Amino acid sequence: MSRRLSAPPDYAALLDKYDTWMFDCDGVLWQGDKLIDGAVEVLRLLRERKKQVLFVTNNATKSRRSYKTKFDDLGVEAHVDEIYGSAYATAVYISSVLKLAKEKKVYVIGMAGLEEELRDEGVAYIGGTDPVDKTLESFSLERFDLDPNVAAVVCGLDTTVNYTKYSKAFQYLTRNPGCQFIVTNEDSTYPSAHGLLPGAGAISAPLRYALGKDPISIGKPAKTMLDCIQAKVHFDPARTIMVGDRLNTDILFGQAGGVSTLLVLTGITLESEITGPNASTIVPDYVTSSIGDFRSA
Repeated sequence: MSRRLSAPPDYAALLDKYDTWMFDCDGVLWQGDKLIDGAVEVLRLLRERKKQVLFVTNNATKSRRSYKTKFDDLGVEAHVDEIYGSAYATAVYISSVLKLAKEKKVYVIGMAGLEEELRDEGVAYIGGTDPVDKTLESFSLERFDLDPNVAAVVCGLDTTVNYTKYSKAFQYLTRNPGCQFIVTNEDSTYPSAHGLLPGAGAISAPLRYALGKDPISIGKPAKTMLDCIQAKVHFDPARTIMVGDRLNTDILFGQAGGVSTLLVLTGITLESEITGPNASTIVPDYVTSSIGDFRSA
Protein backbone atom coordinates (compact mmCIF):
# COMPACT_ATOMS: atom_id res chain seq x y z
CA MET A 1 0.00 0.00 0.00
CA SER A 2 1.20 3.50 -0.82
CA ARG A 3 2.03 5.90 1.96
CA ARG A 4 0.05 9.12 1.63
CA LEU A 5 2.13 12.21 2.42
CA SER A 6 0.28 15.05 4.12
CA ALA A 7 2.11 16.56 7.08
CA PRO A 8 5.38 18.55 7.14
CA PRO A 9 7.29 15.72 8.90
CA ASP A 10 6.35 13.36 6.02
CA TYR A 11 8.00 15.63 3.48
CA ALA A 12 11.00 16.35 5.67
CA ALA A 13 11.60 12.61 6.13
CA LEU A 14 11.70 12.03 2.35
CA LEU A 15 14.12 14.89 1.85
CA ASP A 16 16.45 13.26 4.38
CA LYS A 17 16.02 9.74 2.98
CA TYR A 18 16.86 10.33 -0.71
CA ASP A 19 19.95 11.89 -2.29
CA THR A 20 18.98 11.58 -5.97
CA TRP A 21 15.64 12.88 -7.22
CA MET A 22 14.47 11.93 -10.71
CA PHE A 23 11.58 13.95 -12.07
CA ASP A 24 9.21 13.46 -14.94
CA CYS A 25 8.34 16.89 -16.33
CA ASP A 26 4.92 17.07 -18.03
CA GLY A 27 2.28 16.70 -15.33
CA VAL A 28 4.85 16.96 -12.51
CA LEU A 29 6.70 20.25 -12.95
CA TRP A 30 4.38 21.80 -15.52
CA GLN A 31 1.30 21.24 -17.65
CA GLY A 32 1.94 22.43 -21.19
CA ASP A 33 3.52 25.85 -20.66
CA LYS A 34 2.08 26.39 -17.18
CA LEU A 35 4.20 25.68 -14.12
CA ILE A 36 2.86 23.53 -11.29
CA ASP A 37 2.53 25.79 -8.27
CA GLY A 38 5.58 25.49 -6.04
CA ALA A 39 7.68 23.40 -8.44
CA VAL A 40 10.47 25.97 -8.78
CA GLU A 41 10.72 26.47 -5.02
CA VAL A 42 10.92 22.73 -4.35
CA LEU A 43 13.65 22.19 -6.94
CA ARG A 44 15.57 25.08 -5.40
CA LEU A 45 15.13 23.50 -1.96
CA LEU A 46 16.56 20.20 -3.21
CA ARG A 47 19.60 21.91 -4.69
CA GLU A 48 20.16 23.89 -1.50
CA ARG A 49 20.26 20.57 0.35
CA LYS A 50 22.86 19.24 -2.11
CA LYS A 51 20.53 16.70 -3.70
CA GLN A 52 21.24 15.37 -7.19
CA VAL A 53 18.40 16.42 -9.50
CA LEU A 54 17.68 14.66 -12.80
CA PHE A 55 14.88 15.17 -15.32
CA VAL A 56 13.67 12.01 -17.05
CA THR A 57 11.09 12.64 -19.74
CA ASN A 58 9.46 10.62 -22.50
CA ASN A 59 9.06 13.79 -24.55
CA ALA A 60 10.69 12.98 -27.90
CA THR A 61 9.80 16.19 -29.73
CA LYS A 62 12.69 18.13 -28.20
CA SER A 63 16.42 17.55 -27.94
CA ARG A 64 18.06 18.05 -24.57
CA ARG A 65 19.31 21.47 -25.68
CA SER A 66 15.89 22.61 -26.88
CA TYR A 67 14.27 21.16 -23.75
CA LYS A 68 16.71 23.23 -21.71
CA THR A 69 15.21 26.29 -23.41
CA LYS A 70 11.79 25.33 -22.05
CA PHE A 71 13.22 25.10 -18.54
CA ASP A 72 14.80 28.53 -19.00
CA ASP A 73 11.57 30.06 -20.32
CA LEU A 74 9.65 28.76 -17.31
CA GLY A 75 12.31 29.91 -14.85
CA VAL A 76 13.33 26.39 -13.81
CA GLU A 77 17.03 25.78 -13.15
CA ALA A 78 18.30 22.85 -15.20
CA HIS A 79 21.49 21.86 -16.96
CA VAL A 80 21.70 19.91 -20.21
CA ASP A 81 23.56 17.03 -18.55
CA GLU A 82 20.69 16.67 -16.04
CA ILE A 83 18.09 16.15 -18.78
CA TYR A 84 17.38 12.67 -20.12
CA GLY A 85 14.75 12.52 -22.84
CA SER A 86 13.56 9.56 -24.88
CA ALA A 87 14.89 11.18 -28.07
CA TYR A 88 18.39 11.29 -26.57
CA ALA A 89 18.15 7.74 -25.20
CA THR A 90 16.93 6.48 -28.58
CA ALA A 91 19.87 8.07 -30.40
CA VAL A 92 22.31 6.61 -27.87
CA TYR A 93 20.71 3.17 -28.26
CA ILE A 94 21.12 3.28 -32.05
CA SER A 95 24.72 4.52 -31.93
CA SER A 96 25.92 2.39 -29.00
CA VAL A 97 23.83 -0.79 -29.15
CA LEU A 98 22.79 -1.22 -32.78
CA LYS A 99 26.07 0.28 -33.99
CA LEU A 100 24.89 0.69 -37.56
CA ALA A 101 27.46 0.42 -40.33
CA LYS A 102 28.65 3.78 -41.68
CA GLU A 103 26.50 3.61 -44.82
CA LYS A 104 23.33 2.69 -42.90
CA LYS A 105 20.63 5.15 -41.83
CA VAL A 106 17.26 5.31 -40.09
CA TYR A 107 13.87 6.42 -41.33
CA VAL A 108 12.25 8.84 -38.89
CA ILE A 109 8.63 9.43 -37.99
CA GLY A 110 9.18 12.28 -35.57
CA MET A 111 10.11 15.89 -35.08
CA ALA A 112 13.17 18.14 -35.06
CA GLY A 113 14.28 17.27 -31.52
CA LEU A 114 14.67 13.60 -32.41
CA GLU A 115 16.60 14.51 -35.54
CA GLU A 116 18.95 16.74 -33.54
CA GLU A 117 19.80 13.96 -31.10
CA LEU A 118 20.42 11.53 -33.97
CA ARG A 119 22.79 14.02 -35.61
CA ASP A 120 24.66 14.54 -32.36
CA GLU A 121 25.19 10.79 -32.07
CA GLY A 122 26.37 10.55 -35.68
CA VAL A 123 23.32 8.61 -36.88
CA ALA A 124 22.27 9.34 -40.49
CA TYR A 125 18.54 9.63 -41.10
CA ILE A 126 15.87 10.41 -43.69
CA GLY A 127 12.20 11.31 -43.35
CA GLY A 128 11.22 13.25 -40.23
CA THR A 129 10.78 16.93 -41.01
CA ASP A 130 11.75 16.56 -44.68
CA PRO A 131 9.14 18.60 -46.63
CA VAL A 132 8.89 15.74 -49.17
CA ASP A 133 7.31 13.57 -46.47
CA LYS A 134 5.17 16.30 -44.90
CA THR A 135 2.43 15.99 -47.47
CA LEU A 136 -1.27 15.22 -47.66
CA GLU A 137 -0.94 13.93 -51.21
CA SER A 138 -1.73 10.26 -51.82
CA PHE A 139 1.20 7.89 -51.47
CA SER A 140 2.27 6.13 -54.67
CA LEU A 141 4.07 2.84 -54.11
CA GLU A 142 4.80 2.72 -57.84
CA ARG A 143 6.89 5.90 -57.63
CA PHE A 144 8.55 5.04 -54.30
CA ASP A 145 12.29 4.33 -54.41
CA LEU A 146 13.25 1.99 -51.56
CA ASP A 147 16.54 2.99 -49.91
CA PRO A 148 18.34 -0.30 -49.16
CA ASN A 149 20.51 1.39 -46.52
CA VAL A 150 17.64 2.08 -44.12
CA ALA A 151 18.38 -0.30 -41.25
CA ALA A 152 15.83 0.97 -38.72
CA VAL A 153 12.59 2.91 -38.45
CA VAL A 154 12.35 5.21 -35.44
CA CYS A 155 8.93 6.48 -34.41
CA GLY A 156 8.28 9.24 -31.88
CA LEU A 157 5.57 11.82 -31.40
CA ASP A 158 4.91 13.48 -34.75
CA THR A 159 2.19 16.13 -34.96
CA THR A 160 2.37 16.12 -38.77
CA VAL A 161 2.19 12.36 -39.20
CA ASN A 162 0.50 11.22 -42.41
CA TYR A 163 -0.14 8.24 -44.67
CA THR A 164 3.05 8.82 -46.66
CA LYS A 165 5.22 8.49 -43.55
CA TYR A 166 3.41 5.35 -42.43
CA SER A 167 3.66 3.83 -45.89
CA LYS A 168 7.37 4.48 -46.25
CA ALA A 169 8.07 3.14 -42.78
CA PHE A 170 6.03 0.03 -43.55
CA GLN A 171 7.97 -0.58 -46.77
CA TYR A 172 11.32 -0.37 -44.99
CA LEU A 173 10.22 -2.64 -42.17
CA THR A 174 8.82 -5.29 -44.50
CA ARG A 175 11.25 -5.13 -47.41
CA ASN A 176 14.66 -4.28 -45.92
CA PRO A 177 16.03 -7.46 -44.29
CA GLY A 178 16.68 -7.01 -40.57
CA CYS A 179 15.23 -3.49 -40.41
CA GLN A 180 14.60 -2.64 -36.74
CA PHE A 181 11.33 -1.13 -35.50
CA ILE A 182 12.11 1.31 -32.65
CA VAL A 183 9.80 3.66 -30.74
CA THR A 184 10.98 6.47 -28.49
CA ASN A 185 8.22 5.67 -25.99
CA GLU A 186 4.76 4.14 -25.74
CA ASP A 187 2.80 6.88 -23.98
CA SER A 188 -0.78 6.65 -25.19
CA THR A 189 -1.43 10.30 -24.32
CA TYR A 190 0.38 13.35 -22.98
CA PRO A 191 -0.92 16.30 -20.93
CA SER A 192 -1.06 19.71 -22.60
CA ALA A 193 -2.05 22.94 -20.88
CA HIS A 194 -5.59 22.51 -22.19
CA GLY A 195 -6.07 18.76 -21.79
CA LEU A 196 -4.89 15.38 -23.04
CA LEU A 197 -3.64 14.73 -26.56
CA PRO A 198 -2.58 11.49 -28.32
CA GLY A 199 1.01 10.54 -27.44
CA ALA A 200 3.86 8.79 -29.21
CA GLY A 201 2.35 5.38 -28.49
CA ALA A 202 -0.75 6.39 -30.43
CA ILE A 203 1.45 7.52 -33.35
CA SER A 204 3.20 4.14 -33.60
CA ALA A 205 0.00 2.11 -33.11
CA PRO A 206 -0.98 1.93 -36.82
CA LEU A 207 2.42 0.49 -37.72
CA ARG A 208 2.24 -2.06 -34.92
CA TYR A 209 -1.15 -3.14 -36.15
CA ALA A 210 -0.08 -3.33 -39.80
CA LEU A 211 3.09 -5.25 -38.96
CA GLY A 212 1.55 -7.49 -36.33
CA LYS A 213 4.55 -7.07 -34.03
CA ASP A 214 5.75 -4.94 -31.16
CA PRO A 215 8.66 -2.49 -31.50
CA ILE A 216 11.72 -1.99 -29.33
CA SER A 217 10.65 0.70 -26.86
CA ILE A 218 13.32 3.00 -25.42
CA GLY A 219 11.60 5.44 -23.04
CA LYS A 220 9.99 4.85 -19.65
CA PRO A 221 9.18 2.30 -18.35
CA ALA A 222 11.81 0.42 -20.40
CA LYS A 223 15.07 -0.27 -18.61
CA THR A 224 16.92 1.07 -21.66
CA MET A 225 16.26 4.59 -20.41
CA LEU A 226 17.71 3.82 -16.98
CA ASP A 227 20.75 2.19 -18.58
CA CYS A 228 21.31 5.42 -20.50
CA ILE A 229 21.24 7.43 -17.26
CA GLN A 230 23.46 5.00 -15.34
CA ALA A 231 26.05 5.20 -18.11
CA LYS A 232 26.38 8.93 -17.41
CA VAL A 233 25.48 9.47 -13.74
CA HIS A 234 26.41 7.68 -10.52
CA PHE A 235 23.60 7.19 -8.02
CA ASP A 236 22.69 4.74 -5.28
CA PRO A 237 19.29 3.13 -6.12
CA ALA A 238 18.57 2.70 -2.41
CA ARG A 239 18.76 6.48 -1.95
CA THR A 240 17.04 7.45 -5.20
CA ILE A 241 13.39 8.33 -5.83
CA MET A 242 11.46 8.72 -9.10
CA VAL A 243 8.71 11.36 -9.07
CA GLY A 244 6.01 11.02 -11.72
CA ASP A 245 2.36 11.45 -12.60
CA ARG A 246 1.85 8.25 -14.56
CA LEU A 247 1.59 4.76 -13.11
CA ASN A 248 2.37 2.75 -16.25
CA THR A 249 5.46 4.74 -17.21
CA ASP A 250 7.01 6.75 -14.36
CA ILE A 251 6.16 4.42 -11.48
CA LEU A 252 6.88 1.22 -13.41
CA PHE A 253 10.16 2.77 -14.55
CA GLY A 254 11.22 3.42 -10.97
CA GLN A 255 10.17 -0.03 -9.82
CA ALA A 256 12.00 -1.74 -12.69
CA GLY A 257 15.13 0.19 -11.79
CA GLY A 258 14.96 -0.65 -8.09
CA VAL A 259 14.39 2.93 -6.94
CA SER A 260 11.59 4.31 -4.76
CA THR A 261 8.60 5.99 -6.37
CA LEU A 262 6.44 9.02 -5.63
CA LEU A 263 3.19 9.65 -7.49
CA VAL A 264 1.82 13.19 -7.84
CA LEU A 265 -1.79 13.83 -8.84
CA THR A 266 -1.22 16.89 -11.05
CA GLY A 267 -1.03 14.99 -14.35
CA ILE A 268 -2.42 11.79 -15.85
CA THR A 269 -3.23 9.54 -12.88
CA LEU A 270 -6.47 10.21 -11.02
CA GLU A 271 -7.28 9.53 -7.37
CA SER A 272 -9.79 6.87 -8.48
CA GLU A 273 -6.97 4.87 -10.09
CA ILE A 274 -5.10 4.36 -6.83
CA THR A 275 -7.98 3.86 -4.36
CA GLY A 276 -11.15 1.79 -4.21
CA PRO A 277 -12.13 -1.55 -5.75
CA ASN A 278 -10.80 -0.70 -9.21
CA ALA A 279 -7.41 0.57 -8.11
CA SER A 280 -4.42 -0.16 -10.33
CA THR A 281 -2.13 -3.06 -9.48
CA ILE A 282 0.79 -0.63 -9.95
CA VAL A 283 1.39 0.74 -6.46
CA PRO A 284 3.81 3.63 -5.84
CA ASP A 285 5.70 3.86 -2.58
CA TYR A 286 4.39 7.36 -1.85
CA VAL A 287 1.56 9.59 -3.04
CA THR A 288 1.11 13.35 -2.70
CA SER A 289 -1.20 15.85 -4.34
CA SER A 290 1.52 17.99 -5.89
CA ILE A 291 5.28 18.43 -5.91
CA GLY A 292 4.59 21.84 -4.41
CA ASP A 293 3.58 20.09 -1.17
CA PHE A 294 7.27 19.73 -0.30
CA ARG A 295 7.40 23.43 0.48
CA SER A 296 6.08 22.54 3.93
CA ALA A 297 9.10 20.36 4.76
